[in-house]
Amino acid sequence: MEVLRTPDQRFAGLPDFPFEPHYADVDDPDGGTLRVHYLDEGPTDGPVVLLLHGEPSWSFLYRHMIPVLTAAGLRAVAPDLVGFGRSDKPTPRSEYTYARHVEWMRQLCFDRLDLSAITLVCQDWGGLIGLRLVAEHPDRFARVVAANTYLPTGDTDPGEAFRAWRTFSQEVEVFPTGAILNMGCTTDLAPEVIAAYDAPFPDQTYVEGARQFPLLVPATPDDPATSDNRAAWEVLERFDKPFLTAFSDGDPITAGAHRMLQDRIAGAQDRQHVTIVGGGHFLQEDRGPELAEAVINFVRST
Repeated sequence: MEVLRTPDQRFAGLPDFPFEPHYADVDDPDGGTLRVHYLDEGPTDGPVVLLLHGEPSWSFLYRHMIPVLTAAGLRAVAPDLVGFGRSDKPTPRSEYTYARHVEWMRQLCFDRLDLSAITLVCQDWGGLIGLRLVAEHPDRFARVVAANTYLPTGDTDPGEAFRAWRTFSQEVEVFPTGAILNMGCTTDLAPEVIAAYDAPFPDQTYVEGARQFPLLVPATPDDPATSDNRAAWEVLERFDKPFLTAFSDGDPITAGAHRMLQDRIAGAQDRQHVTIVGGGHFLQEDRGPELAEAVINFVRST
């Protein structure tokens, strides 16, 4: 497997990002290893909050939430998915599959970091991967906060907004990571913040994973990941640990998906779910402290 690694100097002087990098190796399918980056902030003996980002962001997305979480005594662990942030970036695109992403995060979180009693906070692809981990290893999790995410099986229409995004991601000549983040927010990101989202990708050879992700979302019933996601749903429907949806009110991609999670997952029944007012798809950017407070209140109340 050919692997690209973003030079460290690309991450120097990022705004509001004083966190120390941490690294662990996970196995690649060819017998080698991939270096995965993660943040690990707060008391080492505090309750673990696992913050999983989506497409095409990285752990920088959680920079406004981490200080709020750690001030409340929580341990915040925020990995960069393989292909994103400071994590290694395999190439070509065919090296990225849904199953491999789940396995890489499983190895990091369980085999390397041995996390347990986890509060999962997941958004976008963080949910597509994180909810699979919950279903396949429910004993590792104490509760879940799902924000602007879902677990598709390809049995329902993914919607016009997603189809437009997928087409754009494949046809745009230069994949504009920072601009994509900006378009997915209700607030206008500062130029230095947009640059920070561009930082992991010095040129277009580094964005293979980002371009491939939209094609990995199960959009038809014959998708390679459909059977695994259907099996995950069978477990999630019985998952009776506390489950909270904290969706924003301004996300066209996942609008309405919170109702499916609330209706189908046992631990989401009869719960006071949260709506983050004024947030777009990347609600961590728009309303990060508010989402963090919702997580803190959920942990304390359950």
